[in-house]
Amino acid sequence: MYKNEKDSNIQITLPLVSKNEDNVVFPLVINVLTKFWGEITPEDEILQRITPYANHRGSVFIEGLEIIQKKFNLLSKVYRGSLDDLKKRLSQGVPLIVILPGINETIQFATVVTGYDPEEKRLLTYVPEPDSFGAIPEEKFFSEWAQEDFLTMMIYPEDAKDILKNSSFMFEKTNRISLEAERLKIQGKSKEALDLLTQALGSNDEGKDNPQLLLMIAGILNEQDNEKCVELYEKIIKLNPKFYLAHRGLGNYHLKRKNYSQSKQHYLNAIDISPSRYGPIYKNLGIAFLNLGNDASAKESFKEYLQRVPNAPDAKNILDFINS
Repeated sequence: MYKNEKDSNIQITLPLVSKNEDNVVFPLVINVLTKFWGEITPEDEILQRITPYANHRGSVFIEGLEIIQKKFNLLSKVYRGSLDDLKKRLSQGVPLIVILPGINETIQFATVVTGYDPEEKRLLTYVPEPDSFGAIPEEKFFSEWAQEDFLTMMIYPEDAKDILKNSSFMFEKTNRISLEAERLKIQGKSKEALDLLTQALGSNDEGKDNPQLLLMIAGILNEQDNEKCVELYEKIIKLNPKFYLAHRGLGNYHLKRKNYSQSKQHYLNAIDISPSRYGPIYKNLGIAFLNLGNDASAKESFKEYLQRVPNAPDAKNILDFINS
């Protein structure tokens, strides 16, 4: 870890890990921190766990967190972070994983925060290239992180747990349960996932106000066309008005139910929070406009969709409509 003479600029040096070492059950960010704490990539354990996810494009974080605990006795916490907590951990020499909004075709992504520059008011993030790092203005970082309800993951060795003993970590239990349920859902076990989430909601006081847990439940109910998801999405938005995925979820639900006016408004709410976050939302917005008889706005939305998703499989049909 580097600090300047005034002990204010903090930057933790992390090992360089190739992008090719990113893995569905052992994401790059977990791989980086595993090596930072002096361990090597556990190839044997990865091979044992990867089979169920052959067709999954994203990351299954709970698998990686279980791997490092089993193989190396590295501990982890999954919680609702804050800027104050983030700066405190960095000053203790503990880099953190944070979940941030994606762009275009990526809904979200994970990065490691490695430092803080108080003069420039920038958060420094890991970049898997030699002598490189990202720098995000604090205000922008906070705004984007809020869209994920400040989801944070900490990885640390067992002998460092004493420095955390007087700290509290909001939603720690139910955020981990949410990751466990996400794994079940990815494996096609939505019923088991919903049972796990519902049990957590009923038995843990923090669950009823945890947007991550509520979002997982709402998402499964939405896939089942269960109108109970609406109440959950609306509660999430009350808890965190900037939670992008809740606005998008409501838009998707109402679009399926052909409530086009409501669907349009929820998509617009999501876009207002982050216009560049997720390209496919513009396609759905275009469908809503089209069914409301607003062809001009539909075409503008479809143009935005194709600009952000240039390799869209339905590009030809959409272009034909735009040019009609």
